[in-house]
Amino acid sequence: MAAKFYRKRTLLAKIETTYGTDPTPSGSDAVKVRNLAITPVESEVINRDLVRSYLGNSPQLIANTRVSVTFEVEYCGSGAAGTAPRYGSILKACGFSETISAGTSVTYAPVSSSFSSVTLYYSADGLRHKVTGCRGTFSLNLTANQIPVINFTMTGLYNAPTDTADPTPTFTNQADPQIFNDTNTTTFSLFSSSALPLQSCQVDVGNDIAYRELVNSDKEVVLTNRAASGSFVIEAPTLATKDFFATAVAGTTGALNLVHGTNAGNIITLAAPVVSLGNPAYSEDQGVIMLNLPVTFAPSSGNDELTLTLT
Repeated sequence: MAAKFYRKRTLLAKIETTYGTDPTPSGSDAVKVRNLAITPVESEVINRDLVRSYLGNSPQLIANTRVSVTFEVEYCGSGAAGTAPRYGSILKACGFSETISAGTSVTYAPVSSSFSSVTLYYSADGLRHKVTGCRGTFSLNLTANQIPVINFTMTGLYNAPTDTADPTPTFTNQADPQIFNDTNTTTFSLFSSSALPLQSCQVDVGNDIAYRELVNSDKEVVLTNRAASGSFVIEAPTLATKDFFATAVAGTTGALNLVHGTNAGNIITLAAPVVSLGNPAYSEDQGVIMLNLPVTFAPSSGNDELTLTLT
């Protein structure tokens, strides 16, 4: 039997019209990803705990079988303003809406009902795992002098894997990423301060994802809540520039605006209207005093605590 090679992997993603019904992704639905991993069978193991006259394990039963897929997508646009990126369907399956203004922009904003879902095909050198009914959550990892990424954690319904030839992927609508630095990241404003040297930005959408399998009910992955949070690491400013300690003590809220990218079709604006500051703390980087700022994001008028606008 010929060996199968780990490097030969692809991920296809396609939005579902009906929850849990495979829309049959093809090579044109391939997504460029990094650090792709799958838990092919994720279950609760129920121990029968039988009382017997001899030693040894009790038999076990399996319940709530589902599949988990994790991966990173580069934080970039489609390459054409007003065209959704290939990973847009996955953002929608994480509880976000997609609003397209032709030739201008694509905006992703959170929703609280009518959640979308995707089917993922994970292929590994002739082995295919079909994961239907996927929903999930994501976080942003934007670190200076690194490739910024979106980290996805998706949960879906189990389908038996098959021996199936790998797809021929066609990668479109994912522009090349730009390093997160002062040249490519054109705007960073937090609590009305726009002259803060930023080392890193971590944002977690914080979706609560649950797999449910009840009697007289369809199997489903449900999104039950959202609690977005994040953290920023900046060079510690003078108190005259910005007193984050006073902001934290007063419970004052502010706004976030972070624009990354310099070319049309590859610009992403991360915006949040109501940011609350936690407990600032000091750290050190190469002998420089840094300030760690934990934050939470709250809605202003509803379903607007965090938006991504691609232009």
